[in-house]
Amino acid sequence: MSDQIKHECGFVLIRLRKPLEYYKEKYGTWMYGLNKLYLLMEKQHNRGQDGAGVASLKIDQPSGSRYLNRRRSNKANPIADVFAGLNDQIEKVEGITPELMKDPIWAKDNVPFAGELYLGHLRYGTFGRHSIDYVHPVMRENNWRSRNLVVAGNFNLTNVDEIFRNLQELGQHPKDFTDTVTILENVGHFLDEENQFLFRQYKNEGLSNQEISSKIEENLDVKKILERSSRRWDGGYVISGMMGHGDAFVARDPWGIRPASYYIDDEIIVVASERPVIQTALNVGIREVKELKPGHALILKKNGDVSEELIRVPQERRSCSFERIYFSRGSDKYIYQERKELGRLLAKTLLEKVDYNLKDTVFSYIPNTAETSFYGMMDGVRDLTTQWKLDRIMELKNEMDREHIDEILKVQPRMEKIAIKDAKMRTFIADDASRDDLVAHVYDVTYGVVKNQEDTLVVIDDSIVRGTTLKKSILRILDRLHPKKIIIVSSAPQIRYPDCYGIDMAKLGDFCAFSAAIELLKERGMQNIIDDVYARCKEQQNLPKEEVVNYVREIYKPFTVEEVSDKIAEMLTPEDIDAEVEVVYQTVENLHKACPNDNGDWYFTGKYPTAGGNKVVNNSFINFIEGRNTRAY
Repeated sequence: MSDQIKHECGFVLIRLRKPLEYYKEKYGTWMYGLNKLYLLMEKQHNRGQDGAGVASLKIDQPSGSRYLNRRRSNKANPIADVFAGLNDQIEKVEGITPELMKDPIWAKDNVPFAGELYLGHLRYGTFGRHSIDYVHPVMRENNWRSRNLVVAGNFNLTNVDEIFRNLQELGQHPKDFTDTVTILENVGHFLDEENQFLFRQYKNEGLSNQEISSKIEENLDVKKILERSSRRWDGGYVISGMMGHGDAFVARDPWGIRPASYYIDDEIIVVASERPVIQTALNVGIREVKELKPGHALILKKNGDVSEELIRVPQERRSCSFERIYFSRGSDKYIYQERKELGRLLAKTLLEKVDYNLKDTVFSYIPNTAETSFYGMMDGVRDLTTQWKLDRIMELKNEMDREHIDEILKVQPRMEKIAIKDAKMRTFIADDASRDDLVAHVYDVTYGVVKNQEDTLVVIDDSIVRGTTLKKSILRILDRLHPKKIIIVSSAPQIRYPDCYGIDMAKLGDFCAFSAAIELLKERGMQNIIDDVYARCKEQQNLPKEEVVNYVREIYKPFTVEEVSDKIAEMLTPEDIDAEVEVVYQTVENLHKACPNDNGDWYFTGKYPTAGGNKVVNNSFINFIEGRNTRAY
């Protein structure tokens, strides 16, 4: 993706099912779990570079001993910073007692982060919230172990206001109006209630307070807590957490919008945002890693038992297709295949665009993340070229001879590495003209592979969201090669609507497809559609989210996809380049062919899986019309 888009966060939950002595004996170190935590977080660094945090729990520590440790960072390279600080703490103890450090029993009693339960998180900050307070895991502390709560997750709720008001009605006074604090206090409230319910029950049975604490830890109903707390959640989420006594959970939304996978054996339980990182870190096969089912929670008990429990009724599966197109690591077997298929499905359209003139067409990709879809595109181009050759040979009929056949067989697609990212240019120069000039040199180009004013350059990208990078740098960079025409290809469809489930795409005015549609309406004297959509959105502002209709879809109805694409090309083409520019987008139909099991397409179609999505898109349109550059939820 040539535009810089921040997106979903990543998490890791690890539960060691054996005593630390076991791992010392088998793997040579009691830090086995800690090492796996680092590896799993590092392998998911693509999911968050604005902040990182880890929490560790020591199970069954005696009173007076610290059992919960946490370290967070919002510095540059936050994963490295977190683990450097963590290692400093360990090395400080090791410098005093190097021999005892090798003893896992002593380490558990004396060394920070020597525990059996770990929770790690990687964060992308949205809407400018980069304070350390917003870095997960977040904590709710209490002197009762079973009332302590640590939470981290990959989530965005569309109805924070509704849940916030509910917490106020319960008598709480939340310290912040964010989905992170709201989730923490929401789960925390029902955790308190469950503790209190069990306390009264065991008190009536005549148990002492000390006995009651142990019984609560054994019998806390985590499933019931999650059922009650998640009842009002509207959004995409995977929420992981642990209680101070040793229970833990990972809960997934009923639509499966956000991803989560897990692996279980007799030594370890691992849950993470992405499947291939578990495969890599634990060296296990794809079939051994399971997907956490939508509407379910993986519940880990203090004693090491684990179960997958239904906490909300699953809805129609609407897993995020952007995960497949761009965000998730491409090393997953199925994601790799799907990205190739997205490229392959574009081949026919592209060959028609260049009229099968392969002699004067060069295919390439930018940026590097588009490489997999490029491979698929070239597979499709080669297959269609083979068919084209057969058709040409068959047309020869009586004129068929070796010379003619040889000429046809020599036709091959030309593919080149056109752009190479040299360095991340820092925009420390203040004035816009100088900054734009710097940005225009982020990529080096391969000179001499494009014929001046003859060749068409076809370049595939993962997606075209804002188009800012295309206009300010990439098109100018490609124009240095002096092609006759540049065709920019998006392996994703046109992004027309904001996301409200975790991706930093919340404002309509940022999308080049939306801007193009608005310009087309104005040019064609259809301003009344803009005014009508605004009026309808305003009329719905105070309705319950379940009654809201997405009227923003009306903005695009008068136009074909091709008309919007042509307008995007016109708007993104810099005035000072010579080449003709065309933009080609993937179709929604082909997206679903390539990713049949992950059909969450609301950013392309406006069909939001939750009621809150419709409210968000309408509010976003109101903000656009009223000139407010702010979050719509």
